[in-house]
Amino acid sequence: MRDDPFVTHRGLLFTVAYEMLGSAADAEDVLQESWLRWADIDQAHVQEPRAYLVRIVTRQALNHLRTISRRREDYVGEWLPEPLLTSPDVADDVELAESLSMAMLTVLETLGPIERAVFVLREVFDLPYDEIAEAVDKTPAAVRQIAHRAKDHVAARRPRVRVDAIEQEQVVERFLAALNTGDLQGLMDVLAPDIVAVADGGGQVRGAARRPIVGAEKLVAYILGGIAKFDARVVATPAWVNGAPGARVEVDGKLAGAMSVTIENGRITRLYTVANPHKLAWLDAEAALAR
Repeated sequence: MRDDPFVTHRGLLFTVAYEMLGSAADAEDVLQESWLRWADIDQAHVQEPRAYLVRIVTRQALNHLRTISRRREDYVGEWLPEPLLTSPDVADDVELAESLSMAMLTVLETLGPIERAVFVLREVFDLPYDEIAEAVDKTPAAVRQIAHRAKDHVAARRPRVRVDAIEQEQVVERFLAALNTGDLQGLMDVLAPDIVAVADGGGQVRGAARRPIVGAEKLVAYILGGIAKFDARVVATPAWVNGAPGARVEVDGKLAGAMSVTIENGRITRLYTVANPHKLAWLDAEAALAR
């Protein structure tokens, strides 16, 4: 009995769905729906199972995108992608790691559903235009135009500086050491003066900022003031989050959030914190990702 292509390519299919949706929970729903459709066809007549499965997942993800876009309009505070605990090996694939980053996923949120699907399938997974055209029900010529437009849109908004994993680990370690000891000067030294910090509490977390905080001084005052108000022990520990060094945050030993950063010239320029408890389910086991 041959291996089921769905099982063989599950890591790829999950990664496609997650990059299109920014939510592991929604990506899993898409895979469930895609599996039902895959199980309902005569698979013996499918000549290229990988391409066929990507097409099914893309279409289901597009349906989900249209549904969740309405849901996100009513979201309380800032919306950030659902963080994933990832293997350090993911960072070896630079393009995949970058596409999974919080910075990139928030940029992808500014694309329309079809643009996002075309960008992900072309730029991240390097699919041919004709395969993408079948997945999004467009002509190859239209897909080329959409891909060009989406690439320009993302290029104008993505972080322009690439930092290797070792440097990012070192900066994150400095940040966490200062954070865990309440070292004001240490925090000021590792944060860029014009840092932008975005927190996603989903209206579920007391004290989570509902708007971005701009500037190192404001952010440090906010962080240290917030910790001082907690009648609890807050500890941040290193973790690989969305393909890069980041952190898990625990309050009295219980998972309370995840942090991701963008770094330039040895300092943190962007800090993303996800504290919405409904988004933390994927931080206990490494996600199986592939492309």
